Amino acid sequence: MTKTPWLPFLLATPLLAQGPPPGPDTTIDGATRNAVLDGALKALKEGYVFPDIAARMEQALRSHQGAKDYDSITSARQFATRLTDDLREVSHDKHLRVDYVSQVLPPAPSQPPGPEELQKIMDQQRAQLARINFGFEKLERLAGNVGYLDLRAFTPAALTGDTAAAAMNFLANSDAVIFDLRKNGGGDPATVTLIASYLFGPQPVHLNDLYNRPRDETQQFWTLPYVPGKRLAGKDVYVLTSSFTFSGGEEFTYDLKTQKRATIIGETTGGGAHPVGGRRIDDHFIIGVPSGRAINPITKTDWEGTGVEPDVKVSADQALPTAHLMALEKLLPKMSGAPQLKAEAEKEIEKLKKELGKE
Repeated sequence: MTKTPWLPFLLATPLLAQGPPPGPDTTIDGATRNAVLDGALKALKEGYVFPDIAARMEQALRSHQGAKDYDSITSARQFATRLTDDLREVSHDKHLRVDYVSQVLPPAPSQPPGPEELQKIMDQQRAQLARINFGFEKLERLAGNVGYLDLRAFTPAALTGDTAAAAMNFLANSDAVIFDLRKNGGGDPATVTLIASYLFGPQPVHLNDLYNRPRDETQQFWTLPYVPGKRLAGKDVYVLTSSFTFSGGEEFTYDLKTQKRATIIGETTGGGAHPVGGRRIDDHFIIGVPSGRAINPITKTDWEGTGVEPDVKVSADQALPTAHLMALEKLLPKMSGAPQLKAEAEKEIEKLKKELGKE
């Protein structure tokens, strides 16, 4: 989820969420520590979604500063980690983080890039994201004609559309579908909407709202009346989760759960519902500022701090066989006209029951 319109999307994707790019640490002095702390608090004051919590975070960090708690920290990475920990101790916001990056960060642009520069940025991002297949890790037909997609990220919709359409067209021939989000760290809410749209009919469905504090506006997200390729409306859908599932991965899960469109199987998710954008502090420090919040049209709230509770609670490693078994047992009565498929499903059911210790 990204905030700054022309900041590269990568600042809001799981590529950053996993930590800064590898590189050497450096030694910092008191002047640098003070400047980084001041810059982080300025960014939070201007953009954090809850101004009262931003004020409490400032009070806490100034208290640590006054007590000289930071004076012995000379490692840039350790200082970034300490600031992150102190900020989260007040906010409990898992999207909020300070990072040290070894390479020099480019200055924030004073205005949006022109068409040529924007195209260059998108081409660079497309090339980088293509190396991870835009988050589409694995696509498979499981026994009994159950479709399976291991989706690791919701990469920007403007770059992901062709890959998403190809994947959904593959799944359209399945009788039930499993979305594996156990290793999904989030991404672009527009891509969440795009993929969810395949699971509904052409009549738009209100999935989610995102409130942005700096702009004081709320953006609505509805399923799309048109999607390229085939829809999966009417098929049984299962979503696999783990404690790692975060941000956009949680939004997809929460949207489908509140719409009663999927059965959620696995572990309670990580609990990060605040859209975040990267803000440059100086040449090497950056802060991810959660500047908005999700507002579900049904629950009028979100999953921040609590995570999404699964319908069927099992360990992450048992989520896939559990979902596959549930799908096959529901589909089996409909297979009377397909004896070969029914035999395949019955054999797989016995195998899964044994794997799960249900015999």
